[in-house]
Amino acid sequence: MATATKHDYYELLGVSREASATDIRKAYRRLARKYHPDVNPGDKHAEEKFKHIQEAYEVLSDPKKKKMYDQYGFYNEQFKPGQGAPAAGFDFSGFDFSNLGGGGGGSSFRDIFSDFFSRFAGGPAEAAPEAQRGSDLEYQVEIGFWESIRGAVRKLTISRLDACSACSGTGAVGGPATCSACGGRGQVVQAAGPMRFNMTCTRCGGSGRVRTYCRHCGGEGRVPHTETIDVRIPAGVAEGSRVRVPRMGNAGIHGGPAGDLYIVTRAQPHPFFERRGDDLYTVVPLSVDEAALGAKIEVPTIDGRALLKVPPGTQSGQRFRLREKGAPSLRTGRRGDQFVEVRIVLPKVLDERQKKHLQDFAKLSRENPRAEIYAAATR
Repeated sequence: MATATKHDYYELLGVSREASATDIRKAYRRLARKYHPDVNPGDKHAEEKFKHIQEAYEVLSDPKKKKMYDQYGFYNEQFKPGQGAPAAGFDFSGFDFSNLGGGGGGSSFRDIFSDFFSRFAGGPAEAAPEAQRGSDLEYQVEIGFWESIRGAVRKLTISRLDACSACSGTGAVGGPATCSACGGRGQVVQAAGPMRFNMTCTRCGGSGRVRTYCRHCGGEGRVPHTETIDVRIPAGVAEGSRVRVPRMGNAGIHGGPAGDLYIVTRAQPHPFFERRGDDLYTVVPLSVDEAALGAKIEVPTIDGRALLKVPPGTQSGQRFRLREKGAPSLRTGRRGDQFVEVRIVLPKVLDERQKKHLQDFAKLSRENPRAEIYAAATR
């Protein structure tokens, strides 16, 4: 009488139950290289060991399958957590198995009947796993002020998971092959004395077809890769802007689409232009006569010099707007404004003649600049 052998997937891979996905993948790759049929031609033990290793990795490498396996001790797509595991809760104590198989047949029958329900509840399969999108990557790039205004092209060296060239990112080599465990039928026969059970094949999951995992990538469909790429920084990026480079993130798992690469910019400040959003702020000095009489002055902008009309009686700290002289917007494509703050610069008195002119001007101007302050303080 044949009895199905149960395997602990963690023991098969030689990892603990707290092992990370990376540790599980490394353990599988190490064992797969050791027991692969191509490395051990004609060795049935190595071939069987390789099948069990593949079976264990198929479940433990998938978060959904691993969660069910950790909770119930098996995985099956048709099994719903609410219904429980039949084998674990079935009680055979009230049955007499002495006439089924004889000589300890009761114990063997109990074992195989439990194993039947366990396999019926579900087992790991080597059917093609579901493709998953690759994760996104993020890199920081420091750029100068003028590069943030005008745009630039930067060379960036990135490390990512690229599609495996040996299997074209599928994780398997060749097409699906006939399952050797069930001969392509999808079911195997288990005997218990005079009784026979047809059970779903645990190796192929009942499909009758299996895959051969790629030895180069361990069945994941992607391998580590470092490359240098040209990244276009668009005009108008600011501090903390995120530039998306499509499909340059990690390659997908089992042939899934690649993720995206995001470039986070760190823009250097400028000594004259202060950027706030898409607007620029600047401070320009103004002489006393220009402020008093009014003038047209030249103001630096990112496009060159522009004329600003200063009206008579302009006060220090007064702010003027130059429309659409700011930075280009990444969202709308329009440009912000430039705000010019004027600060009056007092002249240096160099000789008696200048001093006399200022004294004469003071006699003509009877306005007290502190009058409003005095009035407010006495209210």
